[in-house]
Amino acid sequence: MTRVRAVVGIVTGIVLLLSSVAHSLLGWSGLDAELQKAGASQPLVTGLQIGWQFAGAAMLGFGCIVLLLFTTALRGRRQVSLQPALVIGLLYCAFSAWALAVSGLDPFFLIFLIPGLALVACSWPPAARSAPRQEGA
Repeated sequence: MTRVRAVVGIVTGIVLLLSSVAHSLLGWSGLDAELQKAGASQPLVTGLQIGWQFAGAAMLGFGCIVLLLFTTALRGRRQVSLQPALVIGLLYCAFSAWALAVSGLDPFFLIFLIPGLALVACSWPPAARSAPRQEGA
């Protein structure tokens, strides 16, 4: 693993951690205010809050996983599988594509695509080098 890929992974992990905090604290307070203005029932608001806060906790967990993987890889002490980071990156990309499609291309949802692409780029397995072919084999 190159140092640049590891640093990109670490920076992306930090972005995921920060976005989880923003999502859970700032995002919910704004959504809650709009739900109150719209007169949403308390059971609806509670149900949405539970799902919203779980998403923030999942984002926090993703950020921690990404940071652990890439800091371990950067230290080079042992072989590290970046497959979990790749799965997280692909998930972010797929969610972003869906959100962009159903929102009429609202650019807000690039906030998921950019870290997703960064994770895919720095965790994609390097191309396997093929061994030279031996004559007569």
